[in-house]
Amino acid sequence: MARSSASSSERLGRLSGPPAAGPRVYLDYAGFSPVDPRVVAMMRPFLEGGIGNPNAQHSLGLEARASLDGARAKVARLFGAAPAGVVFTASATEANNLAIKGLAQRAAGRHVVTSAIEHISVIDSCRDLEKRGWTVTYVGVNAEGRVDPEAVARAIREDTVLVSIMAANGEIGTLQPVREIGRVARGRGVPFHVDAVGAAGRVPLPVDTCHIDLLTLSSNDLYGPPGAGALWVRPTVKLAPLTVGGGQEQGYRSGTENLPAIAGMGVAADLARVEVGGEAARLGELRDRLLSGLLARISEARLTGPAGTARLPHHVSIVVPGVKAESVLMELDLRGIAASSGATCTAMTGEPSYVLRAIGCDREAAEGSLCFTLGRWTTASEIDIVLDAVPAVVTRLRRLAPQ
Repeated sequence: MARSSASSSERLGRLSGPPAAGPRVYLDYAGFSPVDPRVVAMMRPFLEGGIGNPNAQHSLGLEARASLDGARAKVARLFGAAPAGVVFTASATEANNLAIKGLAQRAAGRHVVTSAIEHISVIDSCRDLEKRGWTVTYVGVNAEGRVDPEAVARAIREDTVLVSIMAANGEIGTLQPVREIGRVARGRGVPFHVDAVGAAGRVPLPVDTCHIDLLTLSSNDLYGPPGAGALWVRPTVKLAPLTVGGGQEQGYRSGTENLPAIAGMGVAADLARVEVGGEAARLGELRDRLLSGLLARISEARLTGPAGTARLPHHVSIVVPGVKAESVLMELDLRGIAASSGATCTAMTGEPSYVLRAIGCDREAAEGSLCFTLGRWTTASEIDIVLDAVPAVVTRLRRLAPQ
């Protein structure tokens, strides 16, 4: 794996390999990323004792506060942001709720602009506002899942209080024109929120250049521990807290901070910042090899989302006519291969993906949707295994399907 410098590598530690447990081939990194062993090593002292409450005034508390502030600075550096704006949460879902509902409750207007393919936590936060009297414009996307900045500009009204557009879609891999949308929002004086979960550590997202006012981050998508997330808030933006109590996290998120998870998230963010260039290039090559191989070996299979640099470097998504994705995934799992279909956070509903519907897929096509997301420990030999297995499974299931 490429490193940006030897000194940074030595400071952060060497990557010794993936956690021992798990399937033989794991291609569901968008669903859950294994925690990097270097992150685990840095978390261990916080889990084994000797650490105080970061809000206590004794020496152990002051040490804990220093660790908390250190993690805050590491997370902020990933986006070129001011550390004081980082608010730690329990998840990216919580951060999205705080950004959308927290801002709406403090603003004078009652209109929000978002897209039709946002993460379900954004969609449902907007629906919750609608139940309480706000109006929401859900901007459509093109066949590749891309939001048109001009459509966002047309959707903004005098009473618009927020534009919320994700940096990248985790289901079809589409990268959004964040900088252009941010420029539109800034020109109209409307705060701009970006759910950066899928893109963080994979593509650059400097908050000032992209005109971002609120940014959501997930620890686990950076190979950090689950149970931690963050919302960066520009100082000029004010939110109403969703959780009240002791006033932690600048009053935006009361409750004693989960210091072990937050410290791990800080290390994970630092690793992502140092290694993003080489890792994105490596995964992009493997992604293209997997995608081209699947399309060549499976008749009628087609890509969802864009090709090349317009999509996430680790993301492959296709639809395969004539099969049900759940059957394909079950057989792949029996062969030791873990993949997914659609977004993990909406998989329990049993309904066709709203993201695939938004880009024009009918129900039958959506039922054959497969998603392979690569990660830090994906190898070329694993790609070869998948390229042998998936076409064979599809061929067998098509033969068994009623005509």
